[in-house]
Amino acid sequence: MEHSFEKTAMKVSFVTIVVNLLLSAFKLAAGLIAHSGAMLSDAVHSASDVFSTFIVIAGIRIAGKKSDKEHPYGHERMECVAAIVLATLLCVTGLGIGSSALGTIVRGRYDTPVVPGLLALAAAIGSIVTKEAMFWYTRGYAKKIDSGALMADAWHHRSDALSSVGALVGIMGARMGYPVMDPAASIVICLFIVKAAYEIFKDAIDKMVDKACDDAVEEELRECALSHAGVLGIDLLQTRVFGNKIYVDLEICADGTKTLEETHAIAERVHDSIEQHFPKVKHIMVHVNPTGTGKKTYG
Repeated sequence: MEHSFEKTAMKVSFVTIVVNLLLSAFKLAAGLIAHSGAMLSDAVHSASDVFSTFIVIAGIRIAGKKSDKEHPYGHERMECVAAIVLATLLCVTGLGIGSSALGTIVRGRYDTPVVPGLLALAAAIGSIVTKEAMFWYTRGYAKKIDSGALMADAWHHRSDALSSVGALVGIMGARMGYPVMDPAASIVICLFIVKAAYEIFKDAIDKMVDKACDDAVEEELRECALSHAGVLGIDLLQTRVFGNKIYVDLEICADGTKTLEETHAIAERVHDSIEQHFPKVKHIMVHVNPTGTGKKTYG
């Protein structure tokens, strides 16, 4: 299972690197030849994707390592660390592009450059189509193997596609006699990049601070436990997201007149059933309370 997870992630990452290298080179050439600052900014964004993908690869490789003495709960949170680093780099890249574009507008240097050529338009359209396709490709595999770092990389593709839309608008505006639109588009690109960085960062932090599962998932866990003979109710159900895995603490109540052997068997059935039906659950602790203890029971 872990080997398949890493193998799939590496395959997607390799495709991402190749596509981004080719795309960033094309955008850079188009920006230089067609005299488009917006396209050059977009080329920088695509080039940053290559470095970001290497961070994703490193995070997934470390997260896939087995538990050891120093890390008895595994290394899954390293995927979150990779996503946080990616979000930080995205934010810095976006702010750099926005700062440069704002400086261009303030200095008024957009009045003199050559109007962007048709090649810049073609590059923007090609980038939109390519990056949107890469978003759906990467997102599909990210959902399939439940990888937060890969999902962050998918949204990086989407932010690049949206930034190319901004570049397209800016180039068209400049060609229509409004040269300020070219650097203005770079500012729009900046906003898209920073927004994507914030969303990636927030998702990673949620997974780092033991955020509980969604209510729907907890309800499914509760129903699974209650479906077993001998389980009379649930006294406690707590969950926490650990990287891309789930840890569960469960207290069930059973007939207090049963033997320890019988109640242990009930707990084992609940434990095995939840692990079987919920692949994301890495660890579950099941405690049995006898009925009549005074605890609140949810049945």
